[in-house]
Amino acid sequence: MARVVRFHAHGRAEVLRIEDVEVPPPGLGEVRICVKALGLNRAEASMRRGAYIETPSLPSGLGLEAAGSVEAVGDGVDGFAPGDAVSVIPPRSMERWPAYGELVTFPAELVVKHPPSLGFEAAAATWMQYLTAYGALVDVARLGRGEPVVITAASSSVGLAAIQIANSIGAMPIAVTRTAAKKEALLDAGAAHVVASREEDIEARLKAIAPQGVRVVLDAVGGPIFTPLAAAMARGGILIEYGGLSPEPTPFPLFEVLAKTLTLRGYLVHEITGDPERLEAAKRFILDGLASGALKPVIAKTFPFDKIVEAHRFLESDEQFGKVVVTV
Repeated sequence: MARVVRFHAHGRAEVLRIEDVEVPPPGLGEVRICVKALGLNRAEASMRRGAYIETPSLPSGLGLEAAGSVEAVGDGVDGFAPGDAVSVIPPRSMERWPAYGELVTFPAELVVKHPPSLGFEAAAATWMQYLTAYGALVDVARLGRGEPVVITAASSSVGLAAIQIANSIGAMPIAVTRTAAKKEALLDAGAAHVVASREEDIEARLKAIAPQGVRVVLDAVGGPIFTPLAAAMARGGILIEYGGLSPEPTPFPLFEVLAKTLTLRGYLVHEITGDPERLEAAKRFILDGLASGALKPVIAKTFPFDKIVEAHRFLESDEQFGKVVVTV
């Protein structure tokens, strides 16, 4: 028996329960992991509320990121042995492969041996944020040296990962955050400029920073911000949407799209994780960045496993700067 987090109804953080369940041995091509740390993501809160792209049968587990040590391997698995320090690539289905538990099972192709020097907490805070930022900026947008890139929700784990990745390739990250409260922290984290969306004219600031326009925008918010973002973009630019955090309707900036031949593109990390060749390239980029120090996970706050409800409340508070981690 092992303790896992499940929910029996959709709702607020209080619906999460820690329950004892029987975890089956790893099957063909699977690895069973003794979890030491979990990385929390907005997607998990969305699934818990019933607002995610995946609607699970209830009761359901959840979770996309975990790090720990290999407890057992199934038939057909090579390259892993009990005791190996590993972390997991976010699966396509949280219902099928939930990460919130003391003992979890994942397909071997989603398990990565991370550098032991990284530590379990940092390893649990790695893959979702860096794969999302890498996939959008490097794989899709082909962001280049010297290019400005606008990054909204910049104090989130993905936002901070995007700032680090932009800097690692010599681009110029422009962080967009709601107020100036996190401005200094974002500058310290590597942002070249910080724009406070509730306190400044976004379009005017971005045009002042990048008079020729911004080719690449990475947005997690949607809503009314779409209009000034599109207005500040360069001809042929691409706006990559991966979140949709705003509760307000998202306008379609028709005339900006037509006049500038803009691309507005939805993006899911599954585009990378579901393609073995693209995933291997992403893993090399991220592991190299971790080894060199160019990429370094920022952890906002750590909670014990028994405080999973409090951890989810903090995740949704918008107070965090970086990743929320739970230790097991």
